[in-house]
Amino acid sequence: QVQLVESGGGLVQAGGSLRLSCTASGSIISTNNMGWYRQAPGKERELVGGITSGGNTNYADSVKGRFTISRDNIKKAVHLQMNSLKPEDTAIYYCAVIRYGRPAYWGQGTQVTVSS
Repeated sequence: QVQLVESGGGLVQAGGSLRLSCTASGSIISTNNMGWYRQAPGKERELVGGITSGGNTNYADSVKGRFTISRDNIKKAVHLQMNSLKPEDTAIYYCAVIRYGRPAYWGQGTQVTVSS
């Protein structure tokens, strides 16, 4: 059974930074494309960005230049570094294993709240 665990969420002031991590047992992170998504209250879940198994990244326009996704295959983790946070970044953030271009497995999510 695949279990993804996100951590690192919390409350931060606008302009601050947070680093989210997603870990899993086994090789599922190191051998798959991974994605970070978020869901704000009353809104649909949206893609924040992703990283391929080879390390290529892509980002939503709303976070480009502020957020960075990286992977650590030795520690079996993928990270989301979030800088220059804005109140509109407030959401529950999820990591996902991407297969055939779609999320196949989800973590439980971690809350990020950015105060103005």
